Amino acid sequence: MPPACRAFAFAETAAVKFRYLASRGSISPHELADELGYFKGLGVELENVGYSGGGPESLFALSSGSVDIGSAATAAVINSISGGNDFVAAYPSNGINKDVKSVFYVLEDSPIKSIAEIAGKTISVNTLGAHLDYTVREALHSIGLPPDAANLVVVPGPQLEQTLRSRQVDIAGLGYWQATFAGALVANGGVRGVFDDTQVLGELAGGFVVLRRDFIAANPDAARSFVEQSARASDWSRQNPDEARKVLANILNKRGENGDLARYWTGFGLREGAHATDRDIEFWVAVLERDGRLAKGKLKAADILYRPGETKTN
Repeated sequence: MPPACRAFAFAETAAVKFRYLASRGSISPHELADELGYFKGLGVELENVGYSGGGPESLFALSSGSVDIGSAATAAVINSISGGNDFVAAYPSNGINKDVKSVFYVLEDSPIKSIAEIAGKTISVNTLGAHLDYTVREALHSIGLPPDAANLVVVPGPQLEQTLRSRQVDIAGLGYWQATFAGALVANGGVRGVFDDTQVLGELAGGFVVLRRDFIAANPDAARSFVEQSARASDWSRQNPDEARKVLANILNKRGENGDLARYWTGFGLREGAHATDRDIEFWVAVLERDGRLAKGKLKAADILYRPGETKTN
């Protein structure tokens, strides 16, 4: 059905509500799309029902039916699907590249200068079992060290800088989605990055926005519009970065957060059209199979990635 016809059809019926959890200091493409008015007339209504401390919490809420949109690191999504959740990776939430990345920071006078020297050190991450956790594991594996050779502790985004400067941790991991906090940390001086996730993982999707398969089956047109307009918002933000930061500042202020931090936002880091490649999934499938966390051959990209118009992706 052409977009204009879809919009008319949706105007005749009630909008489908998509409940989600926000991430402090950041936004997802669908939040930007909503702020830009891209969902109007397309039968999609977003509802923010609180904050998520990280991807695993978001996926648990999705599994329990508390929300309709999840968002998590790719490895966490694969683990969740492998564990029995009938989820679909709708579109990449962020990508990591030369401009958008997760950086592991130390204080300027720290003796830590390489990945080899993070063994035995305490590293703050936003949550366990998600992107920063798996990045540290891969970094250690890359130099032949056990994946659990570093001590990870959970620290919420707003407390990351204070925890590092007070030396409660040796290293602060700031995810690609926490660029606002990372920007403030660097601007305040006295820190340096030891390594980032692109050095370890290459350029790929950092995580995915996730929907339940039964939700897509019940609302196929709304799900398609949700994904299409989220991708449109991602493209708009890349083409209009300064305007996008203004929109982000407005969103943060409305949430009661610090909108001034929006000036440090580096973007979503997504490909044109928020396109996902098989490698985005298969890289982590191979890692999880290697580590014995996923049975070989159990899942492949086609089982996980959303295909518009289909209720079964494989």
